Amino acid sequence: MSAESTPIPGGPGGKGRRRKPRGRDRKGLLITAWVAAGIVVVGGTGAGYVYFKLNGNLKSVDIDQVLGSERPAKVDNGSENILVLGSDSRSGSNKELGGGTDDGSARSDTAMIIHVYKGHKKATVVSIPRDTLIDRPECTDTDGKDHDAASDVMFNTAYTTGGAACAVKTVESMTGIRMDHYLEVDFSGFEKLVDELGGVTVTTTRAIKDTDSHLDLKAGTHELTGAQALGLVRTRHGVGDGSDLGRIQLQQAFIKALVKQVKSVGVLTSPKKLYDLADTATKAVTTDSDLGSVNSLVSFASGLKGISPENMTMVTMPVQYDPANPNRVIVQETKAKQIWTALENDRTIPRSATEGNATGQAKGVVTS
Repeated sequence: MSAESTPIPGGPGGKGRRRKPRGRDRKGLLITAWVAAGIVVVGGTGAGYVYFKLNGNLKSVDIDQVLGSERPAKVDNGSENILVLGSDSRSGSNKELGGGTDDGSARSDTAMIIHVYKGHKKATVVSIPRDTLIDRPECTDTDGKDHDAASDVMFNTAYTTGGAACAVKTVESMTGIRMDHYLEVDFSGFEKLVDELGGVTVTTTRAIKDTDSHLDLKAGTHELTGAQALGLVRTRHGVGDGSDLGRIQLQQAFIKALVKQVKSVGVLTSPKKLYDLADTATKAVTTDSDLGSVNSLVSFASGLKGISPENMTMVTMPVQYDPANPNRVIVQETKAKQIWTALENDRTIPRSATEGNATGQAKGVVTS
């Protein structure tokens, strides 16, 4: 069955409460980064021209230089932690896709920590709700500008304030875990990548209709285009309790569907198709400097390609609604500590850390 939806036009942004959809939301875009590295594997093995073309597409930031030595120690146990963010620029094609004022800024409305276990056969993905109230540490951005610490601010202000370096420092401050790598993906790149893949197949267990994200899906199986996929990962009003937590549940389900789709790329026989995928993927991502070349990204991706959707565990950082403001959430520190300790020691997250937390009531609505 084909998905039924309308294109996602540009539209004016607007401030909204957390339980209400906002036209400028750009949720779930970071999932492109998770599969981009895998796609680079098939496109990064060609002749010199292909290498230099793809290498020139990549953008990188030197997180290590900016943050210096005041970071959690590297854990040498064979695991890796990757912070993946969705960059919501207000310029160029991103503005056309999502609306909002072209003010030169960028936002990170979604963040995930991907923990790859020793042996690189399984992974855990921990979503950090953008509306989580945190204490943001003082930080320096990649231009050398210092930013003061702030208390009781939303998590996504870290990226808005100081870019990638500030976002990484904030996550490391919250978790006590060093981020080995950083990947960022933009809005327009996500749509293009899904289209280059030929769409992504999902099944919805109930109808989802949201005029704000321009999504109209009947219950059933759909092959989503890039625009429709964007509508799905942006929607919050059309399913669940209308919260950001519900949208995270949809995003997590979509990740598995997207990874499954990428797995099929390896059997494609068209060199042009493979190159187009690699070209789109490398244009869509920004990496830390250690991954800032095709060779490095190919090596990194080779270590991820053995992870199947069945071996990916999706959780959300334990939170509860703020009693003083239901449009914000606060960390359940004891349970969150269980998660960070498990990841630091390369262990499975205990069930007790994931039970009894605030949820968005959208689990199971999307399957792959």
